[in-house]
Parts: sequence; structure tokens; C-alpha cells
Amino acid sequence: MIDYSVTGAFLVGLMGAGHCIGMCGGLIGAFSSQLPSKDHQNRLTAKLTFLLTYNLGRILSYAIAGGLVGGSASALGRLFDVNLYLIILRIFAGMMMIITGLYIAQIWSGVVQIERLGKILWQVLSPLARRITPIKSLHHAFVGGMLWGWLPCGLVYSTLTWAVAAHSAQQGALIMAAFGMGTLPALFSAGVAANTLARCVQHKVVRLFSGSMLVLFGLQTLYIAIAQLS
Repeated sequence: MIDYSVTGAFLVGLMGAGHCIGMCGGLIGAFSSQLPSKDHQNRLTAKLTFLLTYNLGRILSYAIAGGLVGGSASALGRLFDVNLYLIILRIFAGMMMIITGLYIAQIWSGVVQIERLGKILWQVLSPLARRITPIKSLHHAFVGGMLWGWLPCGLVYSTLTWAVAAHSAQQGALIMAAFGMGTLPALFSAGVAANTLARCVQHKVVRLFSGSMLVLFGLQTLYIAIAQLS
């Protein structure tokens, strides 16, 4: 049975469109402008193919990260009291879910500070990303998407805490893949200069609704974890 956190992860990606476009919209716009030239009839098709390939690579990098942290948490759980370990992870995941919900609802933006944690990793990967630009093939697009998937992002890192709490490499990968699929509409539309959906999900009512749902997910997670302590 699919855990509700998979749904929550998809919702974070979908409703975090404003943050996604702010972080990566310019990057995708530049990426789109550098795509190989095709004849007039196939230009749009070629552009969509490259953008889809790029985003699939990005989503795969999220799934890999989720599998790594979920699998690592499972391995560490063998060294400690498993029940207490899982409860602590669920409490942490519940808190991060609430913080993310508050960010999406535009009530508190503390989750953005988490992005500072990824700057060191990106300093290592950015030279590799520059080597494959401008994009000349679908292979370059896929590899570029995988590299840029590690761009520092508070929403990615907060969702990774759910992957940790999943205590499973498979479930962790599934959670992060769901998050990546949620981000796809906004970033894909940014690439084709059709941001109607992005404007829709940034509407105040929509953000408040989706943010509130995530806060409720987080409160439920905390309730379950605290109940397990008794």
C-alpha cells in the first residue's frame, strides 16, 4: 500500500511551483534557448523532447537521493532500538512537513534556509554541469537534468526527511520520485513559456489550501509518532 507521504510529496512539488520557477525557471529558460536548431516543422517537437528528457534526468536524481537516504536510515536502524529510531524519524519528518506547509502557504519561509546545506555539494557538481552546456544531444539533456537535480533546494531537502523516515530505499525513492513528478508541470511549462499553471498554483487560495493540507499531514505524522511513545 502506498504511504500517504507519497501523496504529500507530490503535493509539495506541485504546489511549490513558485519556488521551483524562482530557483530553476531561469536555468530552464537558458537551457531551452540553447537547444540544437531543427527545421521549422519539428522545432516544437524537438524542444518538448529535450525538455522532457532533461526533467526525467532531474526526477531520477531525486529518486536516487531518496533511495540513498531511505536505505541509509534502514541500515542505521539496525544499530539502534528500531522502534525508538523510527519514532524519532517520524517526529522529525512531521515537523519538516509542517514547516514546508507553512512555506507553501506563504506564512513562514524558514525552509529556504535549508538550501544553504547544499551549496558545498553544488560547488563540486557545477563544473561538471558547465561541461555539457550548451546542450547538443538528448544524452546531454538527460545528464544535465541529473546534475541540476542536485541544485540546492529547500523543498527538496525537506521532502528528503520524509524519505529518511520511510526507513526503506524503495519507499524513499518512491517519495522523491513523486515529488519530482509534482514539480514537472511547473518546470515543463517554464521551458515552453506557458506559465498559466504556475500562476494558478501560486494563487493565494490555492497555496493556503495546499499548505494547510501539508500541515495536517505533518500533524497526523506527529500524532502517530507520539502515540507510539505511550
